[in-house]
Amino acid sequence: MTVDHVEFLVEEPSMAAFLHAVLPRALVGCTYRVHAFRGKQDLLGKLLMRLRGFARSISTDTCIVVLLDRDGDDCVHLKRHVTGIIDVAGLPASPRARERAFCRIAVEELEAWYFGDWEAVRDAYPKAPPTIAVQAKYRRPDAITGGTWEAFERVMRRGGYFRGGLQKIEAARRIGEHVDPDRNTSPSFQVFRRLLDELSG
Repeated sequence: MTVDHVEFLVEEPSMAAFLHAVLPRALVGCTYRVHAFRGKQDLLGKLLMRLRGFARSISTDTCIVVLLDRDGDDCVHLKRHVTGIIDVAGLPASPRARERAFCRIAVEELEAWYFGDWEAVRDAYPKAPPTIAVQAKYRRPDAITGGTWEAFERVMRRGGYFRGGLQKIEAARRIGEHVDPDRNTSPSFQVFRRLLDELSG
């Protein structure tokens, strides 16, 4: 299903910065807009109202992607919750509303997608430890335990970065500029990427 325009609803400004860096290469032939909220609960709390607004105004060539971090939530429950909101929002233009709105989840957080393309991290931050991608602890990005942003911050500090704390928006923008969607080993990133391929034809 190809569309002309995509509206992305994301939890926070760091994901918005990442998408603005990646989408010009990964969503070919579509225009897009990214709406950042003040965290997951803010997005979920306002989602029905926002989707109802889209239902009154979007064209048949537009779709909506809700992109959330899993954090500690159960993926199936979280996706079911969001698609339930989509179903009652009254989105037009299709007999099946979900064809115009989609939910995708970063497991467990955006930073797992950085571990999935460590070459992009090294391009953005050349002093980052070079062997992270082959270490057992980080080899499966979506299975990193103890919080991926915390793990990313610890690793980057070893290279001399973010001594005062992870600068999430800066990292998202700089790493996003180097991400190669074809080589990212995060399964949740690849699910998201397949949706982008489908939307852009």
